[in-house]
Amino acid sequence: MPQDFYFLLMPGFSSLGFISAIEPLRVANRFRGELYRWHVLSCDGGAVLASNGMSVNAEAGLEVLKAGATLLVVAGFDPLAHVTPALKHWLRRLGNEGVTLGGIDTGSFVLAQAGVLDGHRLTLHWEALEAFKESFPQLQVTQELFEIDRQRITCAGGTASIDLMLDLIAQACGPELAIQVSEQFVLGRIRPRKDHQRMQVATRYGTHNKKLVQVIGEMEQHTEPPLSTSQLAQGISVTRRQLERLFRLHLNDTPRNFYLGLRLEKARQLLRQTDMSVLDISIACGFESPSYFTRSYRARFDCAPSQDRVPG
Repeated sequence: MPQDFYFLLMPGFSSLGFISAIEPLRVANRFRGELYRWHVLSCDGGAVLASNGMSVNAEAGLEVLKAGATLLVVAGFDPLAHVTPALKHWLRRLGNEGVTLGGIDTGSFVLAQAGVLDGHRLTLHWEALEAFKESFPQLQVTQELFEIDRQRITCAGGTASIDLMLDLIAQACGPELAIQVSEQFVLGRIRPRKDHQRMQVATRYGTHNKKLVQVIGEMEQHTEPPLSTSQLAQGISVTRRQLERLFRLHLNDTPRNFYLGLRLEKARQLLRQTDMSVLDISIACGFESPSYFTRSYRARFDCAPSQDRVPG
C-alpha cells in the first residue's frame, strides 16, 4: 500500500519548504509506481495563504488520518498565531493513535505548543532557533538539517525538506532510489542531517583565519552572558591587542562592536518571533542595562526595540 503523507499548512507557511517536501515523493512515484500519496490540510479546511502570497487549496480540515500516516506541519513566520485548543487536541490525539508527527521550517513551534515533542530530539529553521529555546527551554533542539527521532520528524525547511524526504525514501526503498530522485533535482550530493543549516563562519564573513573563525564561533555560542575581549583572546592563545588587530585587519571592526552586533541581531529575532518583554530580551542577549540595550538597538536599527515587533 502507498504511504500517506499529510501536510497541515499554517497561514504564512513557507512554500519552498512545502514544495521541497512533496517533489521528492512525486519523483519517487515516477520511478517506482505509486509508493506515496500526499494530502493537503488546513485548520479550517479552506485555502491557505503562503508567506509569498500564493494560495493553496486544502482537501480537508482536522480530520481522522489513516493508520500509519505521517503528518507534517508546515509553518513560517509567527507560527503560533493560529494555534487553537482544537488544533492542539487534534495533534495530541493523532500522536496517541500512532500517527508520525513532524514539523517543517517553524512547524516545530506548533508541535511543541501541543506538547507532542516532549522527550524527542528536534530541529527547526536556524533563524527561529533562539526564540524556540526561550519559549521551550525543556526541549532538546539541535541545528541539524533534519531530525528523525522515533515517530517525530522535524526539518529546517527550505531545501532541507528535500534532504529529509530523500532520507525517508532511502530508509523505505533503498539508497538507489534516493540517488535517482536526487539526480532529477540536479543536486550535487545528498546532504546528511548533520550538515550545517547556515554557511560556515568563514564563508559568511569572508575570512579563513582560523583563530578569527574560532572567536566568532565562541561569540555566537555565548551571548548570555557575553565573554570579555580578554576571555576571547585567551581562548585562542593570543593577547587582547593581537585579537583587536585580527578584527581590524580582516573585518575592519573591533571585537567589542562586532560582538555587540551579533547580540543585537539575536535580540531582533526574539522581538519578532516571541512575545518576550523588551526587558527579558535585553537580559537574554547579555545587556545588563535596559537603557543601554535600547540606545544600542536604536543606533543599529534606527528604531526602538518596542517599535520593531511584528504586529500580531
